[in-house]
Amino acid sequence: MHAHVRIAALHRAHASTLGTTHPAQQGLTFGRGYSEFMTSPALSISDEVASALAENRPVVALESTIISHGLPRPRNHEAAIEFETILRDAGVTPATIAILDGVPHIGLDADGVRRIAEDDLAKASVRDLPILAARRASAATTVAATSHLASLAGIRVFATGGLGGVHRGASESFDESADISTLAVTPITVVSAGVKSVLDIAATLERLETLSVPVVGFGTTLFPSFWLRESSFTLDWAVDTAEEVAAIMRSQDALGHGQGIVVANPIPLDQQWDPTEHDRVLGEALALAAAEGVTGKAVTPFLLLKIVELSGGRSLEVNLDLARNNVRVAGQIATAWSALA
Repeated sequence: MHAHVRIAALHRAHASTLGTTHPAQQGLTFGRGYSEFMTSPALSISDEVASALAENRPVVALESTIISHGLPRPRNHEAAIEFETILRDAGVTPATIAILDGVPHIGLDADGVRRIAEDDLAKASVRDLPILAARRASAATTVAATSHLASLAGIRVFATGGLGGVHRGASESFDESADISTLAVTPITVVSAGVKSVLDIAATLERLETLSVPVVGFGTTLFPSFWLRESSFTLDWAVDTAEEVAAIMRSQDALGHGQGIVVANPIPLDQQWDPTEHDRVLGEALALAAAEGVTGKAVTPFLLLKIVELSGGRSLEVNLDLARNNVRVAGQIATAWSALA
C-alpha cells in the first residue's frame, strides 16, 4: 500500500540545527531524510520509504529510465530487483521512482517494478511531470525528474549510472541535458560514473562549475567517463570515504543555495571496458552517425544503440557493473548521512 502525500511547505531542516536558512529556498529548508506531509493525491510514497524517512534511516533514490530504456528485457527486471536488493542487504531502503498512471511514486512495490521493466513507458524529465499527471499517463523518470521528486520527498542521496550532460555539437544545437540545470536547484547528492563518452565531457564540467554544482571524485582525482575509469579531466576535489561526502552535504546545507552535489564514482579497474576497444567502437559509431546524417537530439540515442551493437553487448555489461558500484557507494553515503542526525 502507498500513502498519498503532498510535501508540506516545511522540511525538517538540517539548517535548523545550525540556526540558519537559505533565502534561495524561498522558505524551504531541507532536512536529513525526513519530511512533514499533508494528504494529497499528488505524490505517492511507499509505506517502506515513508517509515524510513520518518525514522531517519538511510534511503537511496533509484531512477527508472535505466530500467525501462537503458537495458534489454528481461535483464532490466532482474537489474531493478538486484539494485534494490543491494541496498536492502546494506540496511538501506531503496526508493525506485517512476510515474504510474499520472502519479509520481517514490518507492515501488513488486508490480510497480514489473511495470517499469515490462510496459512501454515514456521517458520523463521534470518538464513532463505536470503533463503526465494531467493525462494520468505513465513514464520512467530521468536523472532530472528522479532528483526533483526524490528531493520533494526529503531523500538526499540518489544512485544512477551516468549523469546527463552537454552533447557534442551543443554550440549549434544547444542540446544540454536537464540533469545539469536541475542539479543547480535541487539539494540531492547524485552518485554517477561520470558522463558517457559520447557527450562533451569538458563542456559538461564547465556547465556544472558555472551553475555552482560541486563535483567530487570518490577515490579519484580524474573525472570518470562512464565505461572507463578515467577521462583526461582533473577534478578539483576528491574524497575517500562516504563520511567525507556526508560532511560536505552538511556544509552545503549551511553554506550553499540549494544546489546538489555530483559524486563521480569510477567503475572498478577490473570491470571497466577495455580502453582500446572502447575507442574503436566509439570512433566507428561517430563515423556512422556522420555518414547517415544523424543530427541534433537524435545523435546520442543513435550512438548508444550502435555502441551496443558494435560491442556485441559488452557496453551493456559494463553499464550494469558500474550501476551496481554506484548503488553500493550511494548506500554508504546515505548511511553516513543518516548517522549525522
